[in-house]
Amino acid sequence: MSQSKSEIEETSEFNPQFEKRGGLLPVVVQESSSGDILMIASVNKEAVSHTIKSKKATFWSTSRNEIWVKGETSGNTIWIDEILVDCDQDAFIYKVRLEGDGVCHTKNEESVFRKSCFYRSLDLESSTLTFLEK
Repeated sequence: MSQSKSEIEETSEFNPQFEKRGGLLPVVVQESSSGDILMIASVNKEAVSHTIKSKKATFWSTSRNEIWVKGETSGNTIWIDEILVDCDQDAFIYKVRLEGDGVCHTKNEESVFRKSCFYRSLDLESSTLTFLEK
């Protein structure tokens, strides 16, 4: 049974709208202490359920087509402090604490995982990328 717009927007019931986006919803991962945006990922019902139960950020890997608990292999765990749900219940912000170096799979010049996947800035005049951290 489909819910009305008001039933989705003005309720305290958690009812993510997975069907709107083919089963996957976007998640912005934001560090609680600094406000830094660390990454963007996708979640399905199973990933959200696991995240809520374990308090560890869990995603759907679109490249591997499987559930992915961040930190299982790298040791860079993302602990959930809070989950914000947008008005349409079709996007989330995970406010988190990091355990480890960072969330990105890339490494800096010292071979340390980057804290954020957003480590470059686009120069609007030259259309070139500038590294924010080394």
